Amino acid sequence: MTEEQKIREDKEAKEARRHWRKVFGYQWILKNIPFFMFLSVLAVVYIYSGHYADKTIRSINKVNKELKEMQYEYKTLKSEVMFRSKQSELAKAVEPLGLKELTMPPIVITDSLK
Repeated sequence: MTEEQKIREDKEAKEARRHWRKVFGYQWILKNIPFFMFLSVLAVVYIYSGHYADKTIRSINKVNKELKEMQYEYKTLKSEVMFRSKQSELAKAVEPLGLKELTMPPIVITDSLK
């Protein structure tokens, strides 16, 4: 490369830097402050939305876990009630009270006046 080409490239580089300084100068920044503020508000809303979504997902998972636990408890209690309501289990439960199971069928009372 010759000396002239180097000088020309340096001048072109300086011109390019000056051009970018003009584009992103103080006046340009002042003129675009409302746009930068709008972008900042959008960024804050985006971050808040992400945190709110995470919080909601955690809440949903917690409620689902509680629901499953309650379903297990319901099934356990239901099976226990079904077991205790069997005739043989009822007989065992009322035996200490002196009640016994009937060995004869009940007597049907009919109206003899008809």
